Amino acid sequence: MNIKEARQEIINTVKAYLKKDETGAYVIPTEKQRPILLMGPPGIGKTAILEQAANACGINLIAYTITHHTRQSAIGLPFIATRTYDDKEVSVTEYTMSEIIASIYDRIEQTGIKEGILFLDEINCVSETLAPTMLQFLQYKTFGAHHLPEGFLIVTAGNPPEYNKSVRDFDIVTLDRVKRIDIKEDYPAWKEYAYRAGVHGAIMAYLEIRKEHFYSIRVDLSGKHFVTARGWEDLSRILTVYEDLSLPVTQSLIIQYLQDEEIAAGFSVYYDLYQKYHEIYHVEEIMEGTASVDADVMRQAPFDEKLTLIGLLVDRLNREFRVYDRERRVQEGIFTELRRIKEAASKPDAGEQADEIRELLSERITQKREFYEKQKDAHLLDHHEEDVQRRVLAQLNELYRALSMQKADREAAGLRFVSDWFAVREDARQQAITQSGEHLTNAFAFLAEIYGESQEMALFLSELAAGYYSLKFVSECGNDAYDKYQKLLLTKDRRHEIAEELQSFLQI
Repeated sequence: MNIKEARQEIINTVKAYLKKDETGAYVIPTEKQRPILLMGPPGIGKTAILEQAANACGINLIAYTITHHTRQSAIGLPFIATRTYDDKEVSVTEYTMSEIIASIYDRIEQTGIKEGILFLDEINCVSETLAPTMLQFLQYKTFGAHHLPEGFLIVTAGNPPEYNKSVRDFDIVTLDRVKRIDIKEDYPAWKEYAYRAGVHGAIMAYLEIRKEHFYSIRVDLSGKHFVTARGWEDLSRILTVYEDLSLPVTQSLIIQYLQDEEIAAGFSVYYDLYQKYHEIYHVEEIMEGTASVDADVMRQAPFDEKLTLIGLLVDRLNREFRVYDRERRVQEGIFTELRRIKEAASKPDAGEQADEIRELLSERITQKREFYEKQKDAHLLDHHEEDVQRRVLAQLNELYRALSMQKADREAAGLRFVSDWFAVREDARQQAITQSGEHLTNAFAFLAEIYGESQEMALFLSELAAGYYSLKFVSECGNDAYDKYQKLLLTKDRRHEIAEELQSFLQI
């Protein structure tokens, strides 16, 4: 299965394993909860989907690369204890608690959440001394004498032998005790994730043209050459920062992430073209509806150039749609805090109320910051939610400073001031929504003028429909142009299907 299907399978397994009956006992007993074994090539996102699944289920995630551990750190260190047997006092060897098991109890104490996932990566590369211990753990969920806490399930991951010389094949006895999921690289599944993660537009456009370069591992006389999903995503991050800093993006930078000379060289050439096309096609003018281009030249352009133009437009719009989603969540977070402050306010007098509002706001900021830090330390926030929470705190601090500056006019610094401050933010957000909608409409108008209802328009629509943020914007805010062309193309597709059915019928 692909990485998206594997993520959902893990979520379903978590729900099944943690389901309880009316007495509070797990429906599937802990000893019958098979560990999950994820097998797949390196760099396709096995660790990432564990983080996503844990966040989606609201449970802990403790991750270890098992090859970094020795037998002592896994099962604990020996120490001498005293016991009495048959009225005789004897010395016996016991073991301290496993570092891995201890970290689970630490996380439970830290978060207050008693359920979670223990993820052990590179499980089939353990050393010979640790292999029997791991077999015992998979079978009985114990490290030495210490049992995995109830409510925690085990997920392991490994690479097939062709990708790692250190791999040890599991025997049938071990495989018969795990729930094995084989994961394959799959560009369409990764593409959906990439749009949500904000992968650089040049990468998305390039991979639409050269899908075979998404994932590649080969070996020749000169050595190993590979490109993985992880490499593309990490390259995306460095490209974005380099562009912000106006630093040159060279092939020597790209090959540090795409460790295949041919693919790195191909993308390097394409990246330069992508930047060139951004200027040639005046993307910003297209967004504003003021672009003036030679339609005949654009219609006759090579298909890969047309794909690049569509990629440029989609990337430009998606950046706005991501900001829309982020600002909506930030505004909702601010509203929640201000509503609590309003409900807690008890002073009817405007002057007294102003002092109380500042005090209540200060308390809420402190409580929210503590809660945020606790969730962050416990790894319960994904990157996007962490960003939203930071921004909510920053805006609440800005409001507190604005309130403090109104001390001279205590009558004006109460709830009305807070309400007006929030309204100004909301007005700015609504203006940004309107502008983004106009940009989307202008993009449709531009493509319709050049290509009409051709395959280029269909590709543009399909890319918008595949994007998490673009689809979210259209569904929540609406857009007449999107609805119009989607219906036209659906009708056109249906007519084509009917014509094909009729032709098939006539040939019978």
